[in-house]
Amino acid sequence: MRKIVLRLFAAAVFVMLAGSGWIYLQWQEEHAPLRPAEVVVPHGASTIKIARLLEQENVISSQYLFRLLVRLEGVGNHLSSGLYRFEKPTNMVAVIDRLRRGDVMRFQVTVPEGLRTDEVITLLAKKTGTSESDWQAALKKLMPIEAEGRLLPETYQYNKPLRIARMLKSMIDAQNRVMAELSSNVVEQQRLRIMASIVEKETRLEKERPLVAAVIRNRLEKRMPLQMDPTVIYGIWKTTGSFSGNIRKKDLSADTPWNTYTNRGLPPTPIGNPGAASLRAAAAPADSSFLFFVADGTGGHQFATSFADHQANVRRWVNIERKNSRGSK
Repeated sequence: MRKIVLRLFAAAVFVMLAGSGWIYLQWQEEHAPLRPAEVVVPHGASTIKIARLLEQENVISSQYLFRLLVRLEGVGNHLSSGLYRFEKPTNMVAVIDRLRRGDVMRFQVTVPEGLRTDEVITLLAKKTGTSESDWQAALKKLMPIEAEGRLLPETYQYNKPLRIARMLKSMIDAQNRVMAELSSNVVEQQRLRIMASIVEKETRLEKERPLVAAVIRNRLEKRMPLQMDPTVIYGIWKTTGSFSGNIRKKDLSADTPWNTYTNRGLPPTPIGNPGAASLRAAAAPADSSFLFFVADGTGGHQFATSFADHQANVRRWVNIERKNSRGSK
């Protein structure tokens, strides 16, 4: 009787070892999809759903073995969501390791400086292939009162499926970090955003940003109207929903809250989303007494302290425009 028990035990051990060896070989066997496969693992997906998705795309040979291995390794709650691309032959252990590490496909989108917030939303929706209304709804929850000027233009990394609210929050947080370097006062921070948004629209040259900021500061101190054309354009868009693209003389007298020809002081809100360089220029304008500037025909501006000098610069610019106009005919 004892010999029979020992033989049965030995047979059971043999079967277990043989089965374990077969499973081990299955785990280690390299498996290749028939074509490059992209698998989206949704947020909060269960191991069962992930296994099914991988098997459907022929990334793994058996969803059941995959689930067993995940359970044995105790990583069921540590598989990351995102878009994965599988091209080369790989085994089940390597697939699980990729999911555990979150080795997903990564994407990026660049937001240029100076865009209005609605333009940023349109760009983000287009570049990421998502719904513009979803972006608008997410921003409304994050910034229910005023979102203009609160997003920092930068290049942002993201994964798919895209979490819109998280990306918007990262843009808001990025600007908040810059603002925290410049001022701890909330009112002052908003003043800097407004100034910087005008600077951003008036010049693209790094060296000119502190000079434009100085003109704004000096005019405010002297209680002179800022008379900045981008504020007129923003006011027209804000009140009518559109702008023709060409500012006309009658536009300068269109009395909107943002028109700095008809109103003294800063506009009530930013007129776009300024970059970090313009925010820093607004916080530290150049040590200059300039009160005027006009385009110089080379992409930059001529600055002046007196109105007479400014008028001379304007005449110079008009002559350049006339020559360019004749040359194009």
